[in-house]
Amino acid sequence: MTQGAVPAPLPGPDMDPGAGGAAGDPAGGPGGDVVEGPWHGHRGQPASRLARAEDAAAISAIYNQGIEDRTATFETDFRSAGDVSLWFDASHPIVVVEDDPGGPVVGFASTSTYRPRRAYAGIAEFSVYVARGSRRHGVGKAAMLALIDAASAAGFWKLVSRVMVSNSASRGLLRSVGFREVGIYQRHARLDGEWRDVVIVERLIGGAAEPD
Repeated sequence: MTQGAVPAPLPGPDMDPGAGGAAGDPAGGPGGDVVEGPWHGHRGQPASRLARAEDAAAISAIYNQGIEDRTATFETDFRSAGDVSLWFDASHPIVVVEDDPGGPVVGFASTSTYRPRRAYAGIAEFSVYVARGSRRHGVGKAAMLALIDAASAAGFWKLVSRVMVSNSASRGLLRSVGFREVGIYQRHARLDGEWRDVVIVERLIGGAAEPD
């Protein structure tokens, strides 16, 4: 699932939470045990951190797997590390997940501009992808929990995206971390010549998640 608008081509206008080749981790997968510290997680379990410019190559490789898998994004053109480097705009958090602190990047979640209108400045589109060999091990969940924290700290009050209706893994992942399905856009776009429907998802974060 992953529909993300993009500051510079972000993961694409088809939100791909953990989907896309990133087939998000099913809700039943092991969690990431978020804890306080420079990274989140325990040794031997997914560890999340804010992404750095040098992660661009790993992020593009994972995203390109999602494009190849045809399950999460409508994008068909591969992204280079240079393309991904444009996502780092100092305003929209990007997080990565490693098998262990300092290990290879096996997943990522990113935010991007929702709409240019000032009234929507606190809303961000998001995407999440997991490397093929690391799916169903809690990586997608660890990435989303870290992204929620990072987006809240950055002042955002809502995360939104779109997920292909058929992407049950990503839909389950997002429900497991508090997202609700708002509705369905029918025939939102064609992928390889076939119409695809997408589910709109949202989660309130930061101050908007607190009771009035």
